[in-house]
Amino acid sequence: MSAPATALPHASLLHLSPHPALGPWARTRLTRSRCLASLAPVPAPLPADANHLVQTLCASGRLARAAALLQGLPAPTQRTYESLLLAAARAGDAALAASVHRRLEADPVFRSDPFLSTRLIDAYALLGSLPAARQVFDEAPVKSIFVWNALLKALALADHGEEALARLADMGRLGVPVDSYSYAHGLKACIAASASHVPASALVREIHAHAVCRGYGLHTHVATTLIDCYAKLGIVSYAERVFAIMPERNVVSWTAMIGCYAKNERPGDAILLFQEMMASDADIVPNSITIVSILHACAGVNALWQGKVLHAYILRRGFYSLVSVLNALMAMYMKCGCLEVGRHIFNWIGHRRDVVSWNTLISGYGMHGFGHEAIQVFEEMTQVGVSPSIITFISVLGACSHAGLVDEGKRLFESMVDYNVKPRAEHYACMVDLLGRAGHLDEAVELIQGMHIRPTPQVWGSLLGACRIHCHVEYAEMACSQLFDLEPRNAGNYVLLADIYSRAKLHNQVEVLKDLLKEHALEKLPGCSWIEVKKKLHMFVSVDNKNSQVEELQALIGEFVTEMKNDGYVPDTGVVLYDIEEEEKEKILIGHSEKLAVAFGLINSGRGEVIRITKNLRLCEDCHSVTKFISKFTEREIIVRDVNRFHHFRDGICSCGDYW
Repeated sequence: MSAPATALPHASLLHLSPHPALGPWARTRLTRSRCLASLAPVPAPLPADANHLVQTLCASGRLARAAALLQGLPAPTQRTYESLLLAAARAGDAALAASVHRRLEADPVFRSDPFLSTRLIDAYALLGSLPAARQVFDEAPVKSIFVWNALLKALALADHGEEALARLADMGRLGVPVDSYSYAHGLKACIAASASHVPASALVREIHAHAVCRGYGLHTHVATTLIDCYAKLGIVSYAERVFAIMPERNVVSWTAMIGCYAKNERPGDAILLFQEMMASDADIVPNSITIVSILHACAGVNALWQGKVLHAYILRRGFYSLVSVLNALMAMYMKCGCLEVGRHIFNWIGHRRDVVSWNTLISGYGMHGFGHEAIQVFEEMTQVGVSPSIITFISVLGACSHAGLVDEGKRLFESMVDYNVKPRAEHYACMVDLLGRAGHLDEAVELIQGMHIRPTPQVWGSLLGACRIHCHVEYAEMACSQLFDLEPRNAGNYVLLADIYSRAKLHNQVEVLKDLLKEHALEKLPGCSWIEVKKKLHMFVSVDNKNSQVEELQALIGEFVTEMKNDGYVPDTGVVLYDIEEEEKEKILIGHSEKLAVAFGLINSGRGEVIRITKNLRLCEDCHSVTKFISKFTEREIIVRDVNRFHHFRDGICSCGDYW
């Protein structure tokens, strides 16, 4: 009995009708080839919801599969094109973006779609392909305001500020209506217009005025962009005004203002504003950028308790999954003197470490004076395959400078070419600082004279700082002859040179510089010190008369000074540039902000508690000597972070070894 046809699915293959003219061998080969051909895989039909499948694959990051499906997709939807372009941009897949672009150009339904033209420009901008973005704009049949805005955004993102501003002007000339996004992108372009003959501040104010006239000045994203621009320009008062009159604020607005304070040497205000934000509206929840900004502010004033509160918040809210937040947390602990905790966080990040993680650890060791450890971390970094960045070399060269590792610093500087990092002005400034601190002033000057780029104020400032340490008048005058031209409004340069003249007993020259300061209406940056006691941040200014305890603080310092004089201490009145009696100079020394902060910590903190202070300027020699004595006399550990490095005072000894 013959079997049913369904029982032998391949039975029909054997009922072939070979050509009668073929021999037995040929008929066998033909039969075999037909059998194999019939067994070849048949392309599976695309599912009915293929567009949805492509979108799902894009969302899950399976771009290769999504791209393959696109090739056989008969009618991609607008949403499918958008998903593919967004996914390509996020993954940095330029080839996929170009493939989608080609398919889109051949699609009669969507090739003229202005929405997809916008998405194409956005994708190419994020991929760093500005020429392709320009081409999409130029060839777009319909140039809606959204297409124009996409081009403005792409140009600003690529730092082509002048071109972006020119395109914004074209919109007005051609009668294309501008909206709040046009102004926001235009404002960002002002910051990027570095080659413009018009100062960025003037450009920002001009667009600000236009936005106000058109009724867009108080739109949330325009106002937020204004705050960010004024922050980058250092015009904090303008940013404050914009923030104050905003009718609606979102987390981005609050974060922009917090970041403005943190970046412009007002960390205390940043912390206060963050606390106000947290108390203002339950719907305002900090994002990762907010957390990074406020951690930066805490680090700026040694607000360790505030930083620990943020650490707990990070754990509660799940921000510990973000490496950028953990890097900022690590930096906060290290800048607050907790080097071990910072190292623990670095270890915890593990395989997720990026170059910023390594840079933060190197910088942390460097500012604490552990130069050898910083170099060891640098070598470990390169061994695991992480390429050093520009910042990496700034950090490790700075570490060598603080530790006096001249030969090691030279070796690292020369090795930059091995990592395809071309020395910039910042690296030369580090080398000048390294050589100058070590007393190699002639070599430092030779390095400056042999630079392949024009020396910046940072380079000459490093030389001037070294001249102050070694009281070298000739090179100090050389540095200042450049600095007075490069940054004529920086009073600090005049003050440093006056200090050098004073130590060299050139009092007439000191008076000349004082007259110049008055003539140019320049004021010395006041010395400020911060200390956190009982969960509250306190700030002291030199010769501070506002604090209710100031008389008690000065009396305590006076007692320490009296004890020190019995041991042969002589106050270093050379740091006081006023032409007054020695006794009056000593009173001014007693009122230095770091001394007041130390005394405040001794009176108001618990016995045995570490006193942590941050100062905005370099620690002066007299304060350094007095703090060493206080640490021994009171048996307290005192940690001071000045503008250059950390000083750990314990038992009358400083970790810097009097080398700062």
